[in-house]
Formats: sequence, structure tokens, C-alpha cells
Amino acid sequence: MTGGPQAKLAELGLSLPEVVPPVASYVPAVQSGNHVYVSGQLPMADGKLLATGKVGAGVSAEQAKDLAARCALNALAAVDSLVGLENVVKIVKVTGFVASAEGFTGQPGVINGASDLLGAVFGEAGRHARSAVGVAELPLDAPVEVEIIVEVG
Repeated sequence: MTGGPQAKLAELGLSLPEVVPPVASYVPAVQSGNHVYVSGQLPMADGKLLATGKVGAGVSAEQAKDLAARCALNALAAVDSLVGLENVVKIVKVTGFVASAEGFTGQPGVINGASDLLGAVFGEAGRHARSAVGVAELPLDAPVEVEIIVEVG
């Protein structure tokens, strides 16, 4: 990839944030073999949740899509701090959780925020397998949480 992922982030007007400190007993990311597993990332910026509540009741699907992109950006920060983004070979899997109001069924569209960001940063290497799951509650009343698995070389 010409310029690499950091250059692509800059083209998109983005930069990696500081790694979000864990809110419980875990680490942001671990490497096992040639894969990095990133813990679930919330839509945090500057130590604060960007929104709280349920998608479909108080948080719009479009807002949640933007929040999912922030979760993915936070996940990339965790990867970068552990192994460096330049070592990412492939985004393998994205799992997204959406705190959903009763009757909300737009989870795939919400998690597209994360998938679209990863595709924009990594191109073909950003295409991945994915799950988008509706849940009753998420930590800290977050509307969305995203975890990723990446292959590194």
C-alpha cells in the first residue's frame, strides 16, 4: 500500500488516538503467533464516551455508525501500540455489538462504520469477516463496541 496506513489515515483527516485504558481486568490487545486480538473498544475520545444509550432510542443509527468508526480507530491505536500499523497484513475479523432498543434491527448498518473505516485505511487488506450483534446493554452504557482480529507479518 502506497504510503501505508498512517498516511491513509492522514488523507482521511484522522490520526490515531491514545490507546484507551482498559475499564476492567484485561489488556487492550495481545499478539498470538501472527495474529493480534484487540479487546472490545468503546467509542471513547479523551477519556470519555462520545455517547451513551441505546441505538434506536436516543442514539440514531447514523450516529451509532460514526461511533462504530471511532471504535475501529481506537482498535487500530491498540494494534499500533503493540506491533505497529505498518505490520498489519490483513484485517481478519470484526465483531460489533450494538446496544439495541427493542425492535431495532439495523446492527449491520451500524457496524458498517467500523468496516468502512478499515476498508478505507487498508484497501483490499481491510476486507474482513464480520458479525454484528444486537445486545441489551454494553459497558458504561455505550451504544456500540467493536473488537477486531488482525494478521501481522
